[in-house]
Amino acid sequence: MARKPRLPDPASAGEGDVAALAATLDARYGHLPAQEVIAVAIDLFREDGGIAAVSSFGADSAALLHMIAEADGDLPISFLDTGQHFGETLGYRDQLAEDLGLTNIVIVKPLDDALAADDPDGILHRSDTDACCAIRKVEPMARAIAPYRAWFTGRKRGQAATRADMPVFEAVGSRIRVNPLARWTTEDQAAYMVKHDLRQNPLVAYGYLSIGCFPCTNPVKPGEDARSGRWAGQAKTECGIHLPGLETALAPSS
Repeated sequence: MARKPRLPDPASAGEGDVAALAATLDARYGHLPAQEVIAVAIDLFREDGGIAAVSSFGADSAALLHMIAEADGDLPISFLDTGQHFGETLGYRDQLAEDLGLTNIVIVKPLDDALAADDPDGILHRSDTDACCAIRKVEPMARAIAPYRAWFTGRKRGQAATRADMPVFEAVGSRIRVNPLARWTTEDQAAYMVKHDLRQNPLVAYGYLSIGCFPCTNPVKPGEDARSGRWAGQAKTECGIHLPGLETALAPSS
């Protein structure tokens, strides 16, 4: 078995060191099947800074969570409870966790002070979706990953043009983001769901192919990409949790 890459000391590693590590990991392991990527990442990071997963429990979440459950059912799974999720998504989160035997669901919520100051009525999304996402998703995401050296996402290259060149291992500040399903197609996802008889978010049956907060999520029209129902009619395509600069989103008191 090939020797593991030497991980830089988190306390002294600069962004260049982490970027070099991500490039090395992607070159060495990025071609592997998703299950093997997950196993490699857990082996690399479990005892060296820790690793978790972040899941929206949305349209495509079950496949990655099933693989993680098979590898380590106690791996922390962070769920960002924005306060504006569909009720169906919250129910699905609990049902799927029970189905898969996931024992460590970590629910992260927006800061009460931030909501009181900037979105007391819960309607900030009507005037400034970026500011709403910053409070309800980006800052909570920064707190969710803060304790760990690396984290898994279920992102895929085919979901949107902004993800077309996404690597399997990538540097985000001082951490490594791992995208085991980066190369998967819609057909790969569907086949895995059927093979393992996985529960699907009930909103998918109504055309919601990418599911976020209910005020900013619409069903997808025929022929459009899966994320076209998010912030429909706006240039916005990402909430910000997958963009660079997460660490700068942490509230000063965190």
